[in-house]
Amino acid sequence: MKKILRNLISKLPIDAFANPAPVVAVLPLEGVIGTSGRFSNAINLANLEEKITSAFDIYNVKAVALAINSPGGSPVQSELIVMRIRELSKEKEIPVYAFAEDVAASGGYMLALAGEEIFAHKASIVGSVGVINAGFGYPAAIEKLGIERRVYTAGESKSLMDPFKPEVEKDVKMMKNLLKEVHDFFKAFVKEARGDKLTGVQKTIFSGQVWNGEESVKLGLIDGVGDMRSTMKEKLGDDVKFKRIREEKSFLKGMLGMRSPEVTLADDVLKTIETRSEWGRFGL
Repeated sequence: MKKILRNLISKLPIDAFANPAPVVAVLPLEGVIGTSGRFSNAINLANLEEKITSAFDIYNVKAVALAINSPGGSPVQSELIVMRIRELSKEKEIPVYAFAEDVAASGGYMLALAGEEIFAHKASIVGSVGVINAGFGYPAAIEKLGIERRVYTAGESKSLMDPFKPEVEKDVKMMKNLLKEVHDFFKAFVKEARGDKLTGVQKTIFSGQVWNGEESVKLGLIDGVGDMRSTMKEKLGDDVKFKRIREEKSFLKGMLGMRSPEVTLADDVLKTIETRSEWGRFGL
């Protein structure tokens, strides 16, 4: 075995050790952002911590590239992930670049703000700097079925926006104020990250609208149109190597799609519906 290894090493070019090729660690950020009952179904800091750390620890890594494909989700998890990536980028002195694939919208766009430069495909969907709360109301349905709703609370706002009760103007106002506060946080986060790069009318940029890659450049939401490989080769040279950070799964988890014990089939069905709804807003 030692003889075989010596032969292999002897055939390598001398400068392979003296001047190793630069490496770009590719960190995939794919899916809806938030917590999930499945092991790897959602983007959140708990699920990504090891992968983020691994990206910055690769030998001879010269840059970390974020491959983003997300319709959004939790603003809290989005910020936690961004701040962790920024922290390691500063600590290791390794630049981060973000690349939008099919969609980087809402919280997905917030993830892109971890990069010092953001790129997208011409047909990528980018933006949706807004906040949404959606649901259904069933008071007429349960009345028709003759069902009596019994809810007991301590705290007058504990049953806020109960879908089985008629809307209350006070509750609607409270929810709208909450959404406005989260939207203000999102806008401030974008302004802090993009600064003078934002060239579009802010009322338009923060309207919740989405744009393709080329229009996003004009608005200053991203820095350019381009794919990851071409862009990183321009920055680091044609000999750059790409190493995609993959999630390690045990054989049984991978084969059986194991869920955590507390997750029921109904939970999975609801999660699937919610996930498809998030993607469906962007025609995906």
